[in-house]
Amino acid sequence: MRILVLGGNGFIGTHVLDELLAAGHRVRVFDRSPEAWRAPIPEVTYYLGDFANTPLLAEALHGVDAVIHLISTTVPSTSNLDPVADIQSNLECSVRLFQLMKQAKVDRIVYLSSGGTVYGIPSALPIPEAHPLNPICSYGIVKLAIEKYLGMFEHLYGLLPLIIRPSNPYGPRQGHQGIQGVVSTFMHKIMAGERISIWGDGSVKRDYFYISDLAKACRLAVESGAVGVINAGSGSGQTLTALVSAIEDTVGKKAEIEYLAPRSYDVPEVVLDIGKAGSLLDWRPAVSLEAGLRMQHEWMAQHWSRRTR
Repeated sequence: MRILVLGGNGFIGTHVLDELLAAGHRVRVFDRSPEAWRAPIPEVTYYLGDFANTPLLAEALHGVDAVIHLISTTVPSTSNLDPVADIQSNLECSVRLFQLMKQAKVDRIVYLSSGGTVYGIPSALPIPEAHPLNPICSYGIVKLAIEKYLGMFEHLYGLLPLIIRPSNPYGPRQGHQGIQGVVSTFMHKIMAGERISIWGDGSVKRDYFYISDLAKACRLAVESGAVGVINAGSGSGQTLTALVSAIEDTVGKKAEIEYLAPRSYDVPEVVLDIGKAGSLLDWRPAVSLEAGLRMQHEWMAQHWSRRTR
């Protein structure tokens, strides 16, 4: 297949790119900046520009069979600071993408939504795809709105979307500045002997899974003819306290912890029901938390000082 990966130079995108290339697909990447960790891959065609650059996006779409949409200009912790900008840069640009796909006669799209925010405060655990959708941050609201527009384009114009709602992926190439990616942030700070910050008492529970498992889910999704919505995660949850303990064991150092006031937009517990992904795509996570933390630690110890930008 000829596949366009939007956001293909980011943390998730580079792993999806690797997965697609290993499976023999021809890949194009659209992103606003080059990959941070590696030089350009010769067999990949790159389009560097802002998501709002309509002519360049139309050029990147020409002749492809499918799109994997990974772009998001915000994260949950920043989206509420300027909801209007969140709408403009994510929702508006995504709807424009769907229009361009219609014009280019590209009907297959895999969209990475959010399993951690679109459901809001759960009434059942683990959370199934049919759970009520009541997001409590702009990030989740915009992700859900994009899902709804995909449904509209499916109904009116024959778009074939498969929406993946992932939990919390982690692994090599993830940022460590604390904006998003608690595993990388905590591991980096513990390795460096720096204090880590926990909002609340450490009881917030999340579903962490290794990046290669998410990349495989994206590949299987784009290769399949399935449409609809699936969750992707580990299927089990870890409190922040338990996560810190697991990272301490991996790194071999104790963490210095600073406890801060809870944040109003943090959902207390998110663990996803991943059974539908298993039945629809024959996908299941393969990497345990222990093994994933070990691989991330090894990578961080070897590569962190070699960043290309």
